[in-house]
Amino acid sequence: MAGFVSLIGAGPGDPGLLTLHAARALREADVLLYDALASDAVIALAAPNCERTFVGKRGGNHAMPQEQIEALMVAHARQGKRVVRLKGGDPLVFGRGGEEAQRLHAAGIPFEIVPGISSAIAAPAYAGIPVTHRDCNVAFTVATGHEDPTKAENTLDWAKLADPHRTLVLLMAMGNLAEIATRLRDNGLAAETPAAVIENGTRPSQRTVTGSLATIAERAKSAGLGAPAIFIVGEVVRLREELRWFDRSPLFGKRLLLTRPVEQGEEFAARALARGIEPILAPTIEIEPPDDPMAANDAVESLDGYAWVLFTSRNGVDACFARLHALDRDARAFGHARVAAIGAKSAQRLAEYGVRADLVPKKYIAEELAAELLHRARAASRILLYRAQEGRDVLPTLLAAEGLQVDDVAAYRTRFARDPDFSAKAARADLIAFTSASTVRGYIEQFPDTKAALESAQGKTIGAIGPIAADEARALGFQVDLVADVATTEALLDVFETHLTAKQ
Repeated sequence: MAGFVSLIGAGPGDPGLLTLHAARALREADVLLYDALASDAVIALAAPNCERTFVGKRGGNHAMPQEQIEALMVAHARQGKRVVRLKGGDPLVFGRGGEEAQRLHAAGIPFEIVPGISSAIAAPAYAGIPVTHRDCNVAFTVATGHEDPTKAENTLDWAKLADPHRTLVLLMAMGNLAEIATRLRDNGLAAETPAAVIENGTRPSQRTVTGSLATIAERAKSAGLGAPAIFIVGEVVRLREELRWFDRSPLFGKRLLLTRPVEQGEEFAARALARGIEPILAPTIEIEPPDDPMAANDAVESLDGYAWVLFTSRNGVDACFARLHALDRDARAFGHARVAAIGAKSAQRLAEYGVRADLVPKKYIAEELAAELLHRARAASRILLYRAQEGRDVLPTLLAAEGLQVDDVAAYRTRFARDPDFSAKAARADLIAFTSASTVRGYIEQFPDTKAALESAQGKTIGAIGPIAADEARALGFQVDLVADVATTEALLDVFETHLTAKQ
């Protein structure tokens, strides 16, 4: 069986800029060979069983020579594997993708090239600098800044590059910044020509320094800017203060500790990244089958025998449908049973499985669901409450007190995760997000004692989804700064932004 190689551009860093084609190829890959500029969030899209190998360069040190990388691609493909060669930016823009494609062609290996968004245009855009503007220039040039501009034989035509009517974008220029600025001035560009250096473009760690050809090298050095960075020269740089957007948010550059399970943490991380936040995945709990899986399975097998089926989380929805799929059944198993969900996300998850929730309370708490359900359910109705093993007693108690027959069934259980790097992750964070009471308790469990856990959170802004998580955090001694009344990650990010804006 012949293998296949996808030469993929990972884009400049923001995983949201990855193409759909690239994301699909990553999910289907058997082998992933990735460079240093490919972000962790993009690499995480590969399947858990995908064989990952770092082949890039960090700190000037190559993980392996180019010839070995190419040989590895060919060897894996000849074993019938689907190989993804993941490169930062676009694979054919100073990425040696053309050479790798030639090697695959010579070896008779089928391949595809999946373009990526180059940092040459993405980084300026995220810094509020358009590479073209009708009032400033009629063209733009992208060139490598890696070549030493002082060497005797230089392949770059500096006289043409020093054109005041076009924008010049130089990649890999940090090592030669001062010499490049001098060469451009020597070839006719005015010393006051606007210039900028953008480090880590499109990432929460993005930094931008502006100046002129006369000052930019010293300013970039004083700011401590380093690779990866781009150097942009031209009148368009003057537009930054008017057009900057990415780094204006009070959330920009903040580091947010995400304590929810990894399956849900990745979605939260993507939303955080879109707001300029650096997410730190640090799950404090894990989801696993309940102590009595037979009771959970029996309840799913008799869904149509209930008047109402209640879900309090997406985890319960997923557990229910995992069992249905194992039985080769689908949403039709609910029959005439009506379905309720606490929260928009649980209702959305149901919809993805083909079930429309009949009831979603206005407030995403058990007390509100009980109040609204009691107005709708008939007396003595059979109710299935399919939820976490550690769920509060409030909901079944309120329903049973009104004469409803409640089967409180554990769909799953949570256990505390163990992360030896957790304290270091917490130390890096500016913000902490608690998404449930169990994530709060799981945070405490990561430390030798409660005192150490509370000390690790001092000086950080703590936010909680809903009053239950907030009350648990306060009861354990945390200073909770804000609470999202709507139990969604978007709402929590909104209140973080409002809180930090007020502090500015």
